[in-house]
Amino acid sequence: QVQLVESGGGLVQSGGSLRLSCGAPGDIITITSMGWYRQTPGKGRELVEKFTTNVGENYAESVKGRFTISGDEDKKTVTLQMSSLKPEDTAVYYCNADITPIIGDRGHYWGQGTQVMVSS
Repeated sequence: QVQLVESGGGLVQSGGSLRLSCGAPGDIITITSMGWYRQTPGKGRELVEKFTTNVGENYAESVKGRFTISGDEDKKTVTLQMSSLKPEDTAVYYCNADITPIIGDRGHYWGQGTQVMVSS
């Protein structure tokens, strides 16, 4: 069973920065995409930014120029550097990866979620 392990998040003032990291330990054949989504109460999860092999990056327009995604293929990790944070960035952030494991079926796996709170 693939489990994504997240770290980072917390409370920051408007204009500040935070970094989220996500790892995919375990026996994996391929990671097709990896990135971050976020969710606020009463709303569905929305894409923040992700990287897809042979496709490139997709990101929400609201984070353009402020958030940067980077990954380490060998370590199977992805990092989201968030700068110039705004109160509207407050949400629970979830790591997501499209993974083909050695044992089991290819699928989208989710982290447990990490809270990001931006105060005005």
